[in-house]
Amino acid sequence: MTRIAESTVRRLSHYYRVLEEVEAEGGRLISSHRLAQREGITSAQVRKDLSYFGSFGRRGLGYNVVHLRHEIRWILGLDRRWRVALVGAGNIGTALLSYRGFAQQGFEVTAVFDRDPSRVGQRVGDLVVQDVSRLAAVAAEQAFDMGVIATTLASAQQVADALVAAGVRGILNFAPRKLFVPAHVALRTVDMAVELESLSFALSQARGPRRRVPGRGGSGGGR
Repeated sequence: MTRIAESTVRRLSHYYRVLEEVEAEGGRLISSHRLAQREGITSAQVRKDLSYFGSFGRRGLGYNVVHLRHEIRWILGLDRRWRVALVGAGNIGTALLSYRGFAQQGFEVTAVFDRDPSRVGQRVGDLVVQDVSRLAAVAAEQAFDMGVIATTLASAQQVADALVAAGVRGILNFAPRKLFVPAHVALRTVDMAVELESLSFALSQARGPRRRVPGRGGSGGGR
């Protein structure tokens, strides 16, 4: 299969949510134009994204909502259950565990780990926090598909290495640092600080260019 750009995959996720909404409203058909409007893109982009995976619509009629939603669900791998290990039972970790939407989409957190003795043994939702030293042993029993890292910056790479060694093929990282994993492991990082800094930059552009203070800095290089 042609290598699919990450931006295309993200748009497929957006299409899937639009289709869910339209189906809930009782809609049977949807045009590429309407899908495009909801995403702020062109209808040609919608058709191009879908064409990577087959032909789903009929010219002049559009797409059958239920059929297209099921096809995208299969493409995104949401037609099966994914076993997820969460490492880090702090604020972010517990917030993720409390979000029911993951389970509804097929992502089932089946174990949670931490290295803090004050957290190990505590119940978080339906799970009991286990010591991270047991990760390999539990993985041998449960065969995790994915791992979520919600630890401190300092321990994130060590946790990533442990997840890879345990056979995890996909990692979602919430720690604010770049991680390194083998090529066969899919890695996605959600850095909320970087996203806020990007917003800060966008809002700050309204101030115009920064005024230079005479005698400070300069465009030349050092000696």
